[in-house]
Amino acid sequence: MELFWVLLFSGVCPLVWGQGVYAPANAQIVHSGAACNVKDDNISERIYTIKEGDTLVLQCIVKGHPRPQVRWTKTAGSASDKFQETSIYNETLRIEGIQRVQGGRYYCKADNGVGVAAIKSIRVDVQYLDTPVLTVHQTISDVRGSYYQEKTVFLRCTVNSNPPARFIWKRGSTLIEQSKDNGVDIYEPLYTQGETKVLKLKNLRPKDFADYTCQVSVRNVCNIEDKSVTFRLTNQTTPPMIRLSVNDTVVVDPGQDVVLTCEVIAGFPAPTLTWSHYPGPLPLSAQVRGATLILRAITPDDAGFYNCTAVNNVGNPAHKSSNLIVRTMSNLTFQITPDSNKDSETIQMGRDLKLSCHVDASPQDKVNYTWYKNGAPVFNSDNLILLRSDPDMAPGTSSLEILEMKFRDLATYTCVANFPGSRVPELRVDVNISQNSVSPPVLSVPPGGQVVSVREGGNAELVCLVVDGKPRPPILWSRTERDLLMPSGVSAVETPDGRLKLKNVSRNMMGAYRCQTAQYNGLNIKRREAQVQLNVQYPPILSPVFEDRRSRNYQMVTLRCTVLRSNPPRLTDVRWFRNGELIRTPMPDLKETPELKFKLEPTNNGSYECRVSNIAGTSACTFNVSAQPYNAEFYFDTPNPVRILKGNNYSYNLQWTQKDPKATDRIIGYWINIQKNKQILLSKQIDLKGKEPESGVLISHIIPDLRIPLSYEVRLAPITTYSTGDYVSRIIQYSEPYTYPRPSDHVCGFEDERICGFSQDRSDVFDWTRQNHLTQNPKRSANTGPETDRSGTKEGYYMYIEASRPRVPGDKARLVSPLFNVTSVRAPKGSSRVPYCVSFYYHMKGKHIGTLNVLLKVRSIASVDSVVWTKSGHQGPDWKKAFFDISPSGPFQIVFEGIRGPSFEGDIAIDDVSITLGKCKQEQNTVGSAVLIGGSHFLSLSSGLTFGLSCFLLLLYR
Repeated sequence: MELFWVLLFSGVCPLVWGQGVYAPANAQIVHSGAACNVKDDNISERIYTIKEGDTLVLQCIVKGHPRPQVRWTKTAGSASDKFQETSIYNETLRIEGIQRVQGGRYYCKADNGVGVAAIKSIRVDVQYLDTPVLTVHQTISDVRGSYYQEKTVFLRCTVNSNPPARFIWKRGSTLIEQSKDNGVDIYEPLYTQGETKVLKLKNLRPKDFADYTCQVSVRNVCNIEDKSVTFRLTNQTTPPMIRLSVNDTVVVDPGQDVVLTCEVIAGFPAPTLTWSHYPGPLPLSAQVRGATLILRAITPDDAGFYNCTAVNNVGNPAHKSSNLIVRTMSNLTFQITPDSNKDSETIQMGRDLKLSCHVDASPQDKVNYTWYKNGAPVFNSDNLILLRSDPDMAPGTSSLEILEMKFRDLATYTCVANFPGSRVPELRVDVNISQNSVSPPVLSVPPGGQVVSVREGGNAELVCLVVDGKPRPPILWSRTERDLLMPSGVSAVETPDGRLKLKNVSRNMMGAYRCQTAQYNGLNIKRREAQVQLNVQYPPILSPVFEDRRSRNYQMVTLRCTVLRSNPPRLTDVRWFRNGELIRTPMPDLKETPELKFKLEPTNNGSYECRVSNIAGTSACTFNVSAQPYNAEFYFDTPNPVRILKGNNYSYNLQWTQKDPKATDRIIGYWINIQKNKQILLSKQIDLKGKEPESGVLISHIIPDLRIPLSYEVRLAPITTYSTGDYVSRIIQYSEPYTYPRPSDHVCGFEDERICGFSQDRSDVFDWTRQNHLTQNPKRSANTGPETDRSGTKEGYYMYIEASRPRVPGDKARLVSPLFNVTSVRAPKGSSRVPYCVSFYYHMKGKHIGTLNVLLKVRSIASVDSVVWTKSGHQGPDWKKAFFDISPSGPFQIVFEGIRGPSFEGDIAIDDVSITLGKCKQEQNTVGSAVLIGGSHFLSLSSGLTFGLSCFLLLLYR
């Protein structure tokens, strides 16, 4: 009698139902970037250590149904501390070339609207080591002779690093040890937090004149190499001193060339000179030639402070600066101020009158004002007083005061502003003073202009005119509410004619605008003002903008379109449409909320639109009304959905829930189709056999006979008695969960990116690479490496080492298994150690093949690596199997070590690795192997999920 198992996946197995909707839980942050170390601190928060410049990759894995939305945020570090919200599941945060300011605490928040959001954090610690800076100082600052007449010298070494650096001082190539040299002290200054070490040379000796090296180290953390800086101390060493060829302030005309020279007058070693500009960088036209800075055809934008700095790391840097001012003049204005003591607003004989003149200039204090009366220069007299800088006016304002005005003072006065000796053109303004030429302004808003109505998006003009008064001043516009700015973003806008033009008007521009007479270019008296109201009309704002309404057939449906806001509020029309066609309804009451009632039938499903209008335009509420069921919602947290079958196949446990199944007609089943490369491999109906879906309850279906390691697109649609819902799709992928921390019968084929928990050894020279035929480099060496994986499929993955450049003979790559804990396993009777079988396939084709070693790493007081299997040289074009027994004395790891041979035709590959409890057995026939592997998987299937074994297993005797 023979006993064997036959798999039955005919689709007749009962569907499995279980509770499915739950809040996000078990949030976990995993990393796949260039981490140096990941550990837990005292409060169970993970710390991710990474080298500056490497790539940070954090992945937020969270369970929850419906699928949660994931969002990343950050605190402590970068000014840009938030990342945009996204709905991508298992959202990956990736930062290329991470910088030190981007270290800090990162939060992953997952929310699906059910219960409380799940939050997990990880602290990112960016490691770095800058090149140290070494400076030399003395005990006192008053040096009149040679720099080193003083007896004590301080060498100060400073570095920025994380973690804190360790400092080593050397004189020449000899290590300086304070305990062995009484002439030195090595100490850390207060408040430097480990960033500085000082070497103090006491009572300077002849041997102290030497080369000093400060070497800093972070003890090779993240493979960061040590850095150092060297300084030669001699009796010639002096701090830098410089002088500039120009004065502290230089004033020039636009278009001139400017040459600044910074001369070094002392300093050894020779100081390094640098030029800088404030504010902003040096102009693009600036040319630096050694100690000279040349500025060609200078412009007003080039003005500012030009700084020369000399550094030789002795003492403090030397600084000299010059303020470059470029002459400019613009916007010449005048003011006419009647006798302020008499509260006068007009010109009156016998009273005082002041004429003022102001120009915006740079430098303001260098402007020269000249006054003329009817073309003749004005000089101080009994009734004419010239004020070059009027203390009652804005700085830089010149005034002409006319005391007790007489008829002879009626004239045309001219104010001229210029820079003496400059090529900047002068500016002038004429002020006509006569009894008929000066009168207070009268401000008026044209009839009908107090309220200006405009449709949103259009253009508007607000008008405020000076209808009387001489001279007519400009009009200043502002918002009446203090906190509101003008549409241009400024607090006030000047208009010469009182017309404020607004373009592309929006509703937030609506409100009151104030117009005022300016107190310049006219009478300097109390402002005249008026107001204009801007009324922005916009179409109705409706709710809902869109609503998906589901209902059973032959039930009444009520659609409501609510008007939230409207300007003007009066509606002019309400119309309902179905699929673009007008629905004939009685004339609605425009004061009521628009509403439509009807009985839903298979013939009137569709898109309903309520169009609501006012004089400004039309808006719409849209309703998708249907008896079609809601979409199914795939469940992504199925434990161990993949089951391995014989024949290099696998099955997948597909699970989903049905959104609001009671909203529509009864759901009787689902259409499912499976596609690969747009080709439909399977299409069939899943019969629910009279059981209706329940909200939040999981539905399961086993998809059999999928090919390892291929992935497939699965499409699913619910079916009711009247219609079929929309298809939703997802990709199902083959994955290989590893059984860390205990070995099992599972074979790791490296089909998943997690590579079964294996990791690259950071102490080796290069890494193993995961690859299949489709990802091979087309320019790879033709005479080495496998074409397919061990099973012969081009889609299957394997691990290999690439022997081409930049690899050199002897380079090692080490792939390390998870740590297997054996303390809970009992040893066979009469033995103190538990035996395990290590099995794998290897491919070693090529004339330059090096060596493949398998090492056993046993964790104890000190980890011990021992070679338990080795193979060298060309082994033929085929995959070959290797297996051997181990009996570790404690927790252990298996290490695959590939060593590069003499040249490039030396690729080595491994595949299908397994580590199982017990000694290796002799190769059995195919049926026997199937019994062993199949039985193992079915037992784990029945214990892992709530499926009945009778659904999947059939015991046959013959």
